[in-house]
Amino acid sequence: MANPFVHIELNTRDVAKSKKFYSAMFDWKMKEIPGMDYTIIDVGEGTGGGIMKNPVPGAPDIWLPYVLVDDVTVSTKKAASLGATIAQDVTEIPDMGRFSVIIDPTGSAFGLWQPKMTK
Repeated sequence: MANPFVHIELNTRDVAKSKKFYSAMFDWKMKEIPGMDYTIIDVGEGTGGGIMKNPVPGAPDIWLPYVLVDDVTVSTKKAASLGATIAQDVTEIPDMGRFSVIIDPTGSAFGLWQPKMTK
């Protein structure tokens, strides 16, 4: 399938409470990323995700899906040309990949993800 959902991220006001709930609810394994305020959600099989403190003060908690793309820069520009708003421009996560966050013309948010190329 082209451009699958590859990661789903919870932006929450209460990281500890969210981790406790989801690990108990679904038996998901929570793995802290050293040096970052980020937790990887290991669901076993299927698309996993992450949990982080919501970067927008006062914003409600929200799940943000990420879609796999070949080139996040090209895809971000394409989204803008189609009327989307770029909420987070292309950003690199060292040793992992690059992402952006898009608001589609109807107001729905999603992320684009390009993993780091391995040689």
